Amino acid sequence: MSKPKHPRTLAETEAQALTRNIRVSPRKLNLVAGLIRNKPASQAVAILTFSKRRIAQDVRKTLESAIANAENNHQLDVDQLVVVRAEVGKSIVMRRFHARGRGRSSRIEKFFSHLKIVVAERAAEAETTEQKAA
Repeated sequence: MSKPKHPRTLAETEAQALTRNIRVSPRKLNLVAGLIRNKPASQAVAILTFSKRRIAQDVRKTLESAIANAENNHQLDVDQLVVVRAEVGKSIVMRRFHARGRGRSSRIEKFFSHLKIVVAERAAEAETTEQKAA
């Protein structure tokens, strides 16, 4: 007898991707994640592709993984996907020391982060209603 299936925490029209232990501080990663929040998935990929920040390529990989999960695992329409959430969390802190003068030392902290991207399918009629209102 197997264990009962874990209940799905996301809605039926959502898919997610996680990347753990990215070697960047959460503060810097959140700046890049803020660029793609509430944007259509295709536009978010374009923004990350041409971003000058180093971490943007890792965020793009995670976003593309979320899009692939939506298409292959949940049969969602890729053209209707929107980045609903891009959550950044703290991970481990690697501590190193830096030798200073007079035999002292100071601490260097190297931060790691977690990234969770959730994409959802937006209904086509909702987009046309928003465009007419604007």
